[in-house]
Amino acid sequence: MGRWLRVSAMAVDPEKAIVLWPSYFDLRVSREAGRKVPKKDSVEAPTASMLFEAVKSLGLDCILELDKAYPRFWYRHEGRVLVEPKLAKKELVTKVAASLKTVPRQKE
Repeated sequence: MGRWLRVSAMAVDPEKAIVLWPSYFDLRVSREAGRKVPKKDSVEAPTASMLFEAVKSLGLDCILELDKAYPRFWYRHEGRVLVEPKLAKKELVTKVAASLKTVPRQKE
């Protein structure tokens, strides 16, 4: 079993959850390679932890899975966030992209 974190008392059903990968929001990833937001809304090198914080700031339940790899970049285990399906995926991605701009970058 992988490393994960759960936030909120309500459980997120992994089978029904919306999956968000850092590559969806990465300025360095092309649209063809998987970026889902326009360049003006993307950030450089977002992490799964940053996504987790952005989703939490929207008041949604989510699970952070740190050991997962985006299928297109199977060799980079950047993690992913599972989000309760309260919004349509496109709307969720747009709101998370806006929220990511305000999430502080973690020091490594």
